[in-house]
Amino acid sequence: MAATLNFAAVDVGAESGRVMLARFDGAALTLAEAHRFANIPVQVDDTLHWDILRLWGDIRQGLAATAQQAGGALAGIGVDTWGLDFGLLGRDDQLLGNPVHYRDHRTDGMQAEAFRRVPRAEIFAQTGIQFMSINSLYQLLALVVRRAPALEAAARLLTIPDLFNFWLSGTLSNEFSNATTMQCLNPRTGDWAWNLLAQLRIPTGLFGPIIQPGTVLGPVRGALAAEFGLGAAAVPVIAPATHDTGSAVAAVPFGDEPAIYLSSGTWSLMGVEIAAPIIDARSLAYNFTNEGGVGGTFRLLKNIMGLWLVQECRRMWAAQGQTYDYAELMRLAEAAPAFGALVNASDERFLALGDMPARLRAFAHDTGQAAPETPAAIIRCALESLALEYRWVAERLDELVGKRHAVIHIIGGGARNTLLNQFTADATGRVVLAGPAEATALGNVLVQAMAAGHLGSLADGRAVIRQSFPLETFEPRAGGGWDEAYQRYVRLKG
Repeated sequence: MAATLNFAAVDVGAESGRVMLARFDGAALTLAEAHRFANIPVQVDDTLHWDILRLWGDIRQGLAATAQQAGGALAGIGVDTWGLDFGLLGRDDQLLGNPVHYRDHRTDGMQAEAFRRVPRAEIFAQTGIQFMSINSLYQLLALVVRRAPALEAAARLLTIPDLFNFWLSGTLSNEFSNATTMQCLNPRTGDWAWNLLAQLRIPTGLFGPIIQPGTVLGPVRGALAAEFGLGAAAVPVIAPATHDTGSAVAAVPFGDEPAIYLSSGTWSLMGVEIAAPIIDARSLAYNFTNEGGVGGTFRLLKNIMGLWLVQECRRMWAAQGQTYDYAELMRLAEAAPAFGALVNASDERFLALGDMPARLRAFAHDTGQAAPETPAAIIRCALESLALEYRWVAERLDELVGKRHAVIHIIGGGARNTLLNQFTADATGRVVLAGPAEATALGNVLVQAMAAGHLGSLADGRAVIRQSFPLETFEPRAGGGWDEAYQRYVRLKG
């Protein structure tokens, strides 16, 4: 039997982060959580920031705990985080300010300003990325329009995982999978969309060379290695797919049948893995995105508002003195009447922090529906609307790729939501396979193991996932009113 290898996977999402210890014996993987922490944004005056230094402190604490559990013997450390956001470094490689949260209002009106300067179709032709007001492109344009001093002082841009990797290893890099999410990269050339950046007057000197998932960035810096208790052996920092969805998709246990993946969490990211980007009139019309994956693959997908609808309702009710755990909300929703109000689950009015229950009720009122009033009805509305959005996206994926996908793999934390999983099977008429819930950390580790020569390919890694983690199957149930509800939903989407 091969010696067991220990890897550390740092996985920071928009709501929480975790540092995981993965043990790989050559045939199977196990995961143990070494440290979990909240990711809570901070409002300063009119700007919403990420608390980046507290996150860095939690990562360091987690890596020290992981090293202790592993007896100081780690074969690699990999970091993945959410996409889009970035830090700006000065000429001395010091961070110039707290990175701004993608839900901040600075991007309001920036898509219209971008389209005034460069036609929408041309932006898509150069980037192949879904239009969302939160994209890095519009964050940067906001800095250009406002002549932000930080932009003038900046020498280098690093996305959030690139920043953490730099602090760990001392290596400045821009990893491909995360760079593609920014709407600043040309997926056909694999390089930055230099013409587009210049047309929008975004300083092109901010953007460095692009590395691929699986690149070894270098050993953990000496002082940090001592802090973590790593011993004398140099531990490599390895860039996985540093965008969390890129890592999650790497761990999807695909079988032989054509299948869709659905990375379910704060956001729902639903798509298929393809060999080359699909950038044409249909993908533009449907507002799909082409993001980079592992091993030369691309992720044709749609970003959907996801369980943010539920999370923000829960947060607002807690602020009003009504505290619910997620299990209780799911029980209430399951017992609520089916197919009351529906909302367009991709409507940008739901994007920002705020009173989500009021926004859901307002959408229903504005579209001539009876507004959901109770927590049970509101959560049922959110879950049914998500399931119907999944059906719409699945049908568009079938059309774009030219074949029907009979299976949906649900991965990520949302894979534990059995009610939404069953709604998804029923709404789409497709078999749902749920798991693994920790796909992001697992995909992170698979790429590290490939880079270190312990796995030969992505297919080998997925075989390890299938062997290591059981899946839960949800069969679609006939009838139930889903077809009629879907017709209503399509009309709501326009």
